[in-house]
Amino acid sequence: MAAKFQPLRLCLSYPNSNHMAMFQTPFSFPWIKRGPALSSSKKSIKCATLRCSKRTGKRRYPSEKKKLERINKTLTQTEIKIKEEGFWRFSKLAIPVHKDPGKDFFGVSLPLLESISKALEFPVASMLPMEAFTVVRKSFDARKLLKEPQFVYTVDMDVKKLLNLEPRAWDFISRLEPKLGSIEYMPSRKVLADLISILHNLVDNQHGTKQEEARDGIHNKSFNRSLFSKRPKVAVVGSGPSGLFASLVLSELGADVTLIERGQAVEQRGHDIGALVVRRALQPESNFCFGEGGAGTWSDGKLVTRIGRNSDSVLTVMKTLVHFGAPPEILLDGKPHLGTDRLIGILRNFRQHLVQLGVDIKFGTRLNDLIVENKQIIGIKVSNARDESRSNSQSLSYDAVVLAVGHSARDVYQMLLQHNVDMVPKDFAVGLRIEHPQELINKIQYSSLAAEVQLGRGKVPVADYKVVKYVNEGDEIVNSCLEDRSRSCYSFCMCPGGQVVLTSTNSSELCINGMSFSRRSSRWANAAIVVTVSTNDFAPFSGHGPLCGVEFQRHYERKAAMVGGGNFVVPAQTVTDFLDNKLSVTSLPQSSYRLGVRPSNLHELLPTHITKALQHSIAVFDKELPGYICKDALLHGVETRTSSPIRIVRNTDSYESTSVIGLYPVGEGAGHAGGIISAAVDGIYCGFALAKNLNLFEGDIESILGKAQKNTGFVKY
Repeated sequence: MAAKFQPLRLCLSYPNSNHMAMFQTPFSFPWIKRGPALSSSKKSIKCATLRCSKRTGKRRYPSEKKKLERINKTLTQTEIKIKEEGFWRFSKLAIPVHKDPGKDFFGVSLPLLESISKALEFPVASMLPMEAFTVVRKSFDARKLLKEPQFVYTVDMDVKKLLNLEPRAWDFISRLEPKLGSIEYMPSRKVLADLISILHNLVDNQHGTKQEEARDGIHNKSFNRSLFSKRPKVAVVGSGPSGLFASLVLSELGADVTLIERGQAVEQRGHDIGALVVRRALQPESNFCFGEGGAGTWSDGKLVTRIGRNSDSVLTVMKTLVHFGAPPEILLDGKPHLGTDRLIGILRNFRQHLVQLGVDIKFGTRLNDLIVENKQIIGIKVSNARDESRSNSQSLSYDAVVLAVGHSARDVYQMLLQHNVDMVPKDFAVGLRIEHPQELINKIQYSSLAAEVQLGRGKVPVADYKVVKYVNEGDEIVNSCLEDRSRSCYSFCMCPGGQVVLTSTNSSELCINGMSFSRRSSRWANAAIVVTVSTNDFAPFSGHGPLCGVEFQRHYERKAAMVGGGNFVVPAQTVTDFLDNKLSVTSLPQSSYRLGVRPSNLHELLPTHITKALQHSIAVFDKELPGYICKDALLHGVETRTSSPIRIVRNTDSYESTSVIGLYPVGEGAGHAGGIISAAVDGIYCGFALAKNLNLFEGDIESILGKAQKNTGFVKY
């Protein structure tokens, strides 16, 4: 057995003559531990090394010394070439909260330099030039297991820039080695552009290639068609994230796009929502669910997603939002959100860009029907959204229809059923929305640090939480209605510093959600506590076929409206009474819900097994968040529209419906996404797939944005 080979310490001069920095650094032979799949040259190096390791120092033969010199020279040149350029990424750099400038600062501070210097083993942090470092991510960690809450950074180090500004850092850079989860070397840093820049580059490259082919006499059928024939006409139905991004892709690539939205533009939609909150005047087609931007516009504007925070497609969406006016900090924040006030301006800018591209945007226009011949779309029928009789329907011809409606477009689902469009019921979640004083949540999460929140203007973020409990046969609840004998209960759409809002689209139904503005400065914190439901739960409504989940939702929304007494008054109950199955408190704690609450037996509102799952889970949540169960905690009912209750079946690669040619179901309403970001990503990939089918695009978008990650449409956040 060979003795361990000790790394050599070499005295080398830095190859850049401007620096002439001398250093001593250990080098080892990384291929010694590799398996048999080595090149012949590396095998010989390995053998030579093992033989030499038996004789050290003066005992080595002259031939062995010369061979070692050649090996070390080759290795040194390789190491220097790699390490004198490129980028190093440092992750998990923790800064105690009392040292950090605060949540709104995303630059490089001296405390951060101190943390970087420890990772780099550089002796004097203040000598490191801030210009050589870039913050990639900043998160806040207030877990109880920590001695003190801390901000956690991910930082990129530009080697070339650092060496230009501080040549003495070479000695320490040369000794850096990758470490899983904390130190990573990157030969280059991939910088993604926003979607508009990507599309412009694609169009320029595609046209340049086709023009060269035309000059060379190459007959390109798609080139001739795209340049000289009529532009393909596409209707995009719905102006939520998926519809907006699909419209952007298609219009930039040359399609004649009409964007149809049953609701109003954000300016008028804001007035309609104001009339609802102040005068209880519900506009069925312009409200918290319907209108420009979709249901997410009047929400917390969360930009978290389950399809990969660092994926190229997600980052492209984020950069596109920044292009349209979102603050650049969303690219760095560990939990990015926009808030309703910011979303309104972003949507206005997005709309103006689409109009400049020639997109015909029809607000207040409702989709009544599809025009289908031989199982192929040839157009649609639309009418004024305020015309309830739908008597003045107008027929419009299109080559394709992107169906990007939201999860509340129940009339569209019914219409699709009449055309035998393939749909299946989908799991979602239902429950109640719980509200606490925000100060209480701050104290639970931050303890003595709670005073630093200062209604969203302080040093630390407004406190939030995320809780989940898996309930199965081993618990006290028997889940007779679920095939796998287990279901989860979790917090959904937690809105710190927010308010409870009405999301009904019909005056006979009652359902709620939460929203926040960008500063999150409200006195309340709210979150839905929901339980998963599936087809077995929808059994009483099986006569409605694939729309059984829709009828399940509608049944309990109508029941909630009756229990509340009508006029959009929400039934409510203290958490303590809900757990005890009683109604002892008739004077409820103050609620952020502005249309009024009524003391009610919420424990009798939902099915018994769901109520028991909620009660059991809330008791568990109180152990994780001591004080969660308290006299000031108020439950509101009912929350049913957590995600789409159906999935419109489509082809995995083409995004086209499996039953109707030319129909492209996309986004949250189609059951293929959940949340702002995943819906936008789905719209992008669908737009490119349709453009390819229309011969507007010949490339491979996955080579730019990566492979599309399929979303189940079932969201937890």
